[in-house]
Amino acid sequence: MREKQNFRMGEIVAVLDIGTTKVCVLAGRKNEYDKVEVIAEATVTSDGVLRGVIANIDKMVKAIGDAIALCERQLGQSITKVHVGIAGKHIKALKHKGILTRDDTHIEINKTDINKLIRDMYKLVLPPGDQIIHVFPQEYTVDNEQGITDPIGMSGIRLEADFHIVTGQTTATNNITRCVKRCGLSIGEITLEPIASSEAMLSKEEKEAGVALVDIGGGTTDIAIFQEGILRHTAVIPFGGDVVTKDIREGCNVMSQMAEKLKVQHGNALASEAFDNRIIVIPGLKGRDSKEISEKNLAKIIQARVEEIFDFIVYEINKSGYSRKLIGGIVLTGGGALLKNIKDLASMCTAYDTRIGYPVEHLAHGYKKKLHSPMYATSVGLLIKALNEQVIEEEIEEPTVEAIEEVETPVETKEQEVEVTPKEGGILQTIFKGAKDFFLEKKDTDFE
Repeated sequence: MREKQNFRMGEIVAVLDIGTTKVCVLAGRKNEYDKVEVIAEATVTSDGVLRGVIANIDKMVKAIGDAIALCERQLGQSITKVHVGIAGKHIKALKHKGILTRDDTHIEINKTDINKLIRDMYKLVLPPGDQIIHVFPQEYTVDNEQGITDPIGMSGIRLEADFHIVTGQTTATNNITRCVKRCGLSIGEITLEPIASSEAMLSKEEKEAGVALVDIGGGTTDIAIFQEGILRHTAVIPFGGDVVTKDIREGCNVMSQMAEKLKVQHGNALASEAFDNRIIVIPGLKGRDSKEISEKNLAKIIQARVEEIFDFIVYEINKSGYSRKLIGGIVLTGGGALLKNIKDLASMCTAYDTRIGYPVEHLAHGYKKKLHSPMYATSVGLLIKALNEQVIEEEIEEPTVEAIEEVETPVETKEQEVEVTPKEGGILQTIFKGAKDFFLEKKDTDFE
């Protein structure tokens, strides 16, 4: 662990989480114990997003502007740059193999070779309107030696790699960029939201053992599967908490706002755990009688839709090819994970061990109580990822001791005369010796 007196406080980083139900801005930095300090937090209602995709630019610009203004007021300084998350039903994933033929077997495989393979993936031809968001290396093959996770330092001619590539619609990315720039901000990095959530939710041991992160948001359900510490599969299911609210509205014949309150305050994912004789009374509209709804019937409506979402989750897990390798089971997060008894229903529907994830493991003490909720998994994950990237960039920019030693000492000058001593046996000595012989020979000829 770094000593406190040698610690240099990092810069404050701001992130923007654009969700279907909320827009959240977090600003923070790392402290001397490598924990994340959340200095400012602002959350406003999101009105311009449909299933994870921006559907109304003006409403979204206003929501982002309001959240940024609240966050700046807490910070006491302006925010100029934000790191943003992206999700939506347009997100797709594909597999591809990259091949690099090296010139010299005596030179070890280095980071440059790996970066060249990754850069080549960004040149893939995609369907019109799509672009690559992330490229994740899976496993490498060096001269037919398969299953290598880190080939750096090895020798070989043929370097191959399997890649997991995440793509999305260019228009969706452009809409995010347009909204952020209209608020007078610049964008740092755009990160797939389940990848960000995994930074806050999953431990290194879980990623190594095999785990499926399921983020049930308002408009979509995002999935990220890890095994042996490597991201193996990503998927976005176009169903989330909003479809549950819609079912309650239609099934109970109530307004959307009342349906949301019923879900949050009285909702139950397991109808068998609801009381048969408990009645919920809802005030009627102006001049109309109140309405009575059975808690049992409400739970049946919710369970039917949530079971359908878990069927899609099981399908994606089986599609990944790692259904028998998830020792860590499923980690539920997102606002949908707050539904009562959803963990038990997940275990019943998927046959995997399930836990609810809370994004506070990497946070320093003193964070707001509201952050201790699965709803803020993506926001906190974006902040952690942005701060980790900041540390990596600082390490790259800082010159090492070896690099400093290799810098040549400036040649001393005195009265505009430069004295250069050629290194013995070097090319400079050969040039000087040849010039000296030439002038001596010419001098002797002149005297003759």
